[in-house]
Amino acid sequence: MPKVIFQLEGAGAVEMTCNPGDNLLELARRGNVAIDAPCSGNGSCGKCRVKLLEGELETIPSRHITPEEFEAGWRLSCNCKVIGDCTVLVPDIASAYQSRMKTADLSSPEEVAIFESAKTEMETEGNLPYTNCFCAVQVEMDAPSEADTMPDNERLTWAVQSVAEVDTVKIPYTVMVKLAATLRENDYRVCVKGEKKDGVFTCMEIGPYDDTKLVGCAIDIGTTTVSMVLVDLISGEILAKGSSGNGQIRYGADVINRIIESSRPGGKKRLQDAIVKETLTPIIANLCKAADISARSILRLSIGANTTMNHLLVGVDADPVRMDPYIPSFFAWEGLTAQDLKLPANPLAPIIIAPNIGSYVGGDITAGTLATMMWDRDEMTLFIDLGTNGEIVFGNRDFLMSCACSAGPAFEGGDISCGMRATDGAIEAVTIDKDSMEPTLTIVGDAGQKPVGICGSGIIDIISELFRCGIINARGLFAREGSRVARDAHGMGRYILATAAESETGREVSINEVDIDNFIRAKGAIYSGIDTLLQSVDMTPDCIERVVVAGGIGSGINMKNAINIGMLPDVELDKYHYIGNSSLTGAYAMVMSDAATDKCHEVGANMTYLELSTYPGYMDSFVAACFLPHTDASLFPNSVQEM
Repeated sequence: MPKVIFQLEGAGAVEMTCNPGDNLLELARRGNVAIDAPCSGNGSCGKCRVKLLEGELETIPSRHITPEEFEAGWRLSCNCKVIGDCTVLVPDIASAYQSRMKTADLSSPEEVAIFESAKTEMETEGNLPYTNCFCAVQVEMDAPSEADTMPDNERLTWAVQSVAEVDTVKIPYTVMVKLAATLRENDYRVCVKGEKKDGVFTCMEIGPYDDTKLVGCAIDIGTTTVSMVLVDLISGEILAKGSSGNGQIRYGADVINRIIESSRPGGKKRLQDAIVKETLTPIIANLCKAADISARSILRLSIGANTTMNHLLVGVDADPVRMDPYIPSFFAWEGLTAQDLKLPANPLAPIIIAPNIGSYVGGDITAGTLATMMWDRDEMTLFIDLGTNGEIVFGNRDFLMSCACSAGPAFEGGDISCGMRATDGAIEAVTIDKDSMEPTLTIVGDAGQKPVGICGSGIIDIISELFRCGIINARGLFAREGSRVARDAHGMGRYILATAAESETGREVSINEVDIDNFIRAKGAIYSGIDTLLQSVDMTPDCIERVVVAGGIGSGINMKNAINIGMLPDVELDKYHYIGNSSLTGAYAMVMSDAATDKCHEVGANMTYLELSTYPGYMDSFVAACFLPHTDASLFPNSVQEM
């Protein structure tokens, strides 16, 4: 059997045996070798590049690999079959998508302020107090003796009833099996943690007398990134926070590719393991270590995730989500516990899943809508969550309309020849001098970091700047020539942000007319979604009083540039507000507050989901938005193009 060695740049090697003819990318997935493949291996994105160091691979030619690069050993792993022993280099850029994803700094003053502001608004304006039914009861008991033969469970019950002032004490199996040892190890002075409700105390954990910490875990499961906070269930203090790339990324950048993968033999288990074992479990373990707590002290978890992520998390068939009539297996799910998913938390800890609204508007949007407070305000609010795709909610206390835009992975760098996620080396902001056409770049990473590719916020800036300077026209075609503009043998233009000598990889970083066209369609999907939502309630952009932007790339977006290219409505800039990771903020509220959990389910039940693909007039709106900024210039009076 052939032997394949995956040489991980700067991180050791993984050696595997396989059958002749095995696909190299599939082999890497089986060995948990992280190779970024946004298109899930169909050969269209060109991101799963590896370098053949020794041996041979049967390779299908690809337009993404030049003859010179092929001669140097570069291959697309999805286009390669193993025919014998070989060694391949997995470059750092192919694997950094998970370990070094740029995410919102949850400890920054801005993010802390967002959490505090949301807490204050919910408590004061929304009448959602941050209270819950969890408590820690410290009890001291007499040790048993020949004269006192009361069994341990009765001894504990009497003690808890007396201190907690309840009528009934329930001791589940997970507590009962450790009861005898814990009582004797602690000389019958223990702390019992659990839930007190309606005169009943349900024991969830028993431990040392001084261990009174009650912990909740709020999680945002994004298609690309996962963020998490551990919080004190009494004070609301954030004890630890962390994030990483979603381990499912290697099965595709978008939900459709992951659903397809999950429908293959063993697929549901692979996708569930990727999120539970490879992503959530390590983050929780690291946060518990940072907070110096036991995982069993986590008594409740809350999750904000899109509909597909929710299905893949619990191991439920997600195929109906993408099939007409687009009916998922569940919108809401109650009764799920940590032991059901084998998460490192108290086995009895309930898992609150923010309810889904439709196939493509999930619990992350419900949780985000909760955090915006738009459900309790008179002003007309437009809520836009920009991540791997775009979801939109419009309304106020009287109504809420929602939809999802099929923007594809362009906002995460997919469908763009030099696109990448926001990891080290990603160009995240750009300005261009109109006269010299020279760019000024802002790059993710340490000082001196050279560019590797372009992430979503950078693409918005580039296209806006190219349009502002008259370098491209309304159709995204190059209209000016210069030292930074080059054309291939077929006449297709491209703008060079970094030459091969200026880049980290020795490959040119540029954006071409096909890339621009792909992104114009993505931004057109966002704007036409907004336009259709407004039309559905007989309103126009003039009716928008507040715009709330959230999501992974929202923090890096230059709103003025996004308006300039016709991606967002041309309303006053002071109406725009960035609220960080709204899904995580909503999940934080739910894990802390029973009232917020109830309100989140109420918001979900009252939200109307608009399926754009079947809505009359949507395609006309979409086509009209596929220009810079739009075919109807009156919609964007402030969009600028300097000629």
